[in-house]
Amino acid sequence: MLLEVRDLTVCYGMVKVLEDASFGVDSGEIVAMIGPNGAGKSSALKAVAGLLGSYNGRIEKGEISFAGKSIIGLRTDELVVKGMSLVPEGRRVFPTMTVMDNLEMGAFIRKDKKSFREDMENVFALFPRLKERRKQNAGTLSTGEQQMLAIGRALILKPILLLCDEPSLGLSPNFVDLVFEKLVEINKTGVSILIVEQNAAMALEIAHRGYVFNIGKIVLDDSGKNLQNDEDVKKAFLGNQI
Repeated sequence: MLLEVRDLTVCYGMVKVLEDASFGVDSGEIVAMIGPNGAGKSSALKAVAGLLGSYNGRIEKGEISFAGKSIIGLRTDELVVKGMSLVPEGRRVFPTMTVMDNLEMGAFIRKDKKSFREDMENVFALFPRLKERRKQNAGTLSTGEQQMLAIGRALILKPILLLCDEPSLGLSPNFVDLVFEKLVEINKTGVSILIVEQNAAMALEIAHRGYVFNIGKIVLDDSGKNLQNDEDVKKAFLGNQI
């Protein structure tokens, strides 16, 4: 298994926001983590991405392995070198920098200039609108275009595992459809994807497997298709999304 998380417990102060959670991602998979706000799914993703610390939660116990090796305690930049890349919640592009500059910032660890340029063209092929706006400041883009940029910036790092935190947040329906279509395209190139998403119906539509979080625990896991058709999941977590 590419990513394997066992018995993960995350605390904020004295409060357990995630308890004894076990989940994973196989090579080539899209895996969705769904559930209501406060269920613990974003904390799980932050633990994997090395984003927890003394001020924003801590790993109380558990083990996280990536490509067969423990990554507990590694910094985010160390995880990037190992092949993990994050598309953060809210996009977090550099608003006063151009699209090109944002993409080049995504390649800060890379030394291979020739293949970097090839990868830049691959991002532009995936998102032609970014090429059209490559000299435009990121802060002037629409939210959907900024999400394209955030995904492109993450891809420039050539990840084997792409972490996506609420990629549909704040997007119009057309851009939501586009973003999920592109995630499927990215996955077809061999990149595994772990996605946290409020839009459970869309996430399960593209996911090979899914985990349902509720009140700090994983309460169900199954194939994306089976979760879509599960009556309890429909009632509790999909609601009017289907």
